Amino acid sequence: MGTRRRPPLRPSPAWLLLVLVALLALSACAPAQQAAPSDASASAASPAAFPLTLTDDAGREVSLESSPQRIVSLAPSNTEIVCALDACDRLVGVTDFDDYPAEVAELPKIVIQTQVDLERLVAAEPDLVLAAGNEFTPSSVIEQIDGLGIQVLVLYPESLAEVYADIELVAGALDRRADADRLVDDLRRRVAAVEASVSGADTPRTLYEVFHSEGTTYTAGEGSFLASLLQLAGADPVTGDAEGVMEAEELVAADPELILLGTASYDPTVGTPEAALEVLRARPGWSELTAVRDGSVVPYLEDIVTTRPGPRIVDGLEALARAIHPDRFD
Repeated sequence: MGTRRRPPLRPSPAWLLLVLVALLALSACAPAQQAAPSDASASAASPAAFPLTLTDDAGREVSLESSPQRIVSLAPSNTEIVCALDACDRLVGVTDFDDYPAEVAELPKIVIQTQVDLERLVAAEPDLVLAAGNEFTPSSVIEQIDGLGIQVLVLYPESLAEVYADIELVAGALDRRADADRLVDDLRRRVAAVEASVSGADTPRTLYEVFHSEGTTYTAGEGSFLASLLQLAGADPVTGDAEGVMEAEELVAADPELILLGTASYDPTVGTPEAALEVLRARPGWSELTAVRDGSVVPYLEDIVTTRPGPRIVDGLEALARAIHPDRFD
């Protein structure tokens, strides 16, 4: 994929940077369930034996002499994978966006405002770095870390199947395959339960608002991971272009029947249905949208688990399904 167009950044609170990063992270172009297992998952599923060679999401071969004991994570989703595999104690550095589980908040910050601090990274003395793909960890930084003789695994899942594969990939490195098997089996079971719960339900045209500024809405990109989650949750997603950008006239033409305000996770001014409706009615043209006329606007407070492609992504899928079809989850 080519370089992604980023919305213009202006002085803003930290949550704004967070939601923009999350939006771009889920603007990938693969369906959620149908992706074939990657080479990474095949490598990770092999019998535990070191030295071990794994293939990461960037197609790089990474050789490990032994299971790493000091890990730096350059993305919150990577951190969550490590902790879900019961290896939080191996983390020696994370990002300033890391907030789950709670204990990672006390770890040294290696990524600050999306910038990797190489001095801090080296000082942490990692024997493995878990980077983020698609330039969220810049290729130049990955090359610098490689040049320091530190092993780097690049993770960039573009579907639920690839989230499972990345869990298995990291488990291979950490020699935690049994934990990965249990976790992935549980995630698959929960996804199947959501699909069963919404089976046969109407699929409302649904806009998931990640961010809105000056008449432009940032939402699920066409063919994106987020769009596929909305479909699994029983919606007909209203999508922007490949980067999730939707101009005002496109939104009016799409005329969503339901609006989920992911921005409510960070902006308390739209934290209640009444406040959210008032804000949306004040936007030019929005009062004519079916969802706004009918009051079908939901302040959606689960944005982080819905847009962070890690082991809690199924929490996000379940939250989407409840928001779209509350009658199916009484």
